[in-house]
Amino acid sequence: MALRALKFASLTAAASGIYLYGNKFLDPNDFGVVRVGRAIATTAVISYDYLTSLRSVPYGSEEYEFLKSQVHLRSAERLRELCCSNRGTFIKVGQHLGALDYLLPEEYTRTLKVLHSQAPQSTRQEIEQVIREDLGKEVLLLVVKQIFPDFEFMWLVEEAKKNLPLELDFLHEGRNAEKVAHMLKNFDFLKVPRIYWELSTRRVLLMEFMEGGQVNDRAYMERNGINVNEISRNLGKLYSEMIFVNGFVHCDPHPGNVLVKKCPASGKAHIILLDHGLYQVLSESFRMDYCRLWQALIKADMKRVQKYSRRLGAGDLYPLFACMLTARSWESVNKGIDQSPVSASEDMEIRSNAAAYLPQITQLLNSVPRQMLLLLKTNDLLRGIESALHTRASASSFLNMSRCCIRAVATYQRSKSHSLYRRAQISLTEALSLWQINLYELFLWLKGSQLGNWVIALLRRMQHFTY
Repeated sequence: MALRALKFASLTAAASGIYLYGNKFLDPNDFGVVRVGRAIATTAVISYDYLTSLRSVPYGSEEYEFLKSQVHLRSAERLRELCCSNRGTFIKVGQHLGALDYLLPEEYTRTLKVLHSQAPQSTRQEIEQVIREDLGKEVLLLVVKQIFPDFEFMWLVEEAKKNLPLELDFLHEGRNAEKVAHMLKNFDFLKVPRIYWELSTRRVLLMEFMEGGQVNDRAYMERNGINVNEISRNLGKLYSEMIFVNGFVHCDPHPGNVLVKKCPASGKAHIILLDHGLYQVLSESFRMDYCRLWQALIKADMKRVQKYSRRLGAGDLYPLFACMLTARSWESVNKGIDQSPVSASEDMEIRSNAAAYLPQITQLLNSVPRQMLLLLKTNDLLRGIESALHTRASASSFLNMSRCCIRAVATYQRSKSHSLYRRAQISLTEALSLWQINLYELFLWLKGSQLGNWVIALLRRMQHFTY
């Protein structure tokens, strides 16, 4: 088992360290060699620590669990130091890892969470260097490939190269912010900072100052009288609307980019969405397949799960793909992901299987459409927030997703139909489906409310008198 822990730690460090700095321009004048060396050294130290600390301890014993926790903590601290020292892309990876509460050991997420709000700042020269750096990538990738032959990561190279220039164009970020604010204007709880265009350039972006608590800070919400379930529900509404209806998705919702604040005047809780540099635009065909896949997952329709997973590139790995999308076990996917919350045993199963299936996961990531990669990252970050707020797998989140999927599919079908009768038929089916969801939501509310308890008690008493 020490080897499994070593494999998990090595792959985590490699994916977030050695590999990403494989993108770096190895110019000694820019200290690129020092940074690469630092990444390699950190990975080696982490790997050696896992191997030697756990090798001679019986697996499953109290001593093993204690030592494993200590090694996790030391490794997480080394990884954080590496991110802070190398900056740039490493910070992005560290922020992502820090949000994966449901997947990574607590020692990693707790240690890396500091990067969400206290990341070191990079100079403009360091940022621009990320765009230019390209030489040396292939050589270093070959080295890492020899060390970890099961771990494929060329997809990450391509995505990083494509997205970094967009994230560093501040005019592009400003346009994204205005577009999403207009697109989601019907959500009065959403706040997007105003852009001051007259004082902004491609290198400088002046925005309205907004502050609040991080969206995963449950204690902050309780201190300020903010309903945790409402925040989780509203965040789900935002992302369901972006993904399924509009196909324009904010893909960096780590807790440092999503704030919450209670308005003193109205008493309403607002969600503040920051950092609009990284968006994914979904093609219509991809968005429809993704909608139908989620509809199948919510209904536990395994034939359609397989069909649409394959259409999205998962192939024979569709069970793994379904588990990755939902962050649930295959057993829960078969039963219906809305039927029961995530249990402690299921959570442990997901965590332990993540390391065991890494070769298959990386194979899958190489085969799905590039649009899927940022969606998977976004899913991971949102699941991390839900996990921190203890709202994972809530019925309301699946109901909101269902509504958006129904609306999106109906809109698409109407756009492809030239028959007035057919369009009316589609609209009627849409209205009936939405009405069914509203009725089910009312049932769930009554079931959980005091009024519902009184009604159930009254019915039972009437039944008793009848007999």
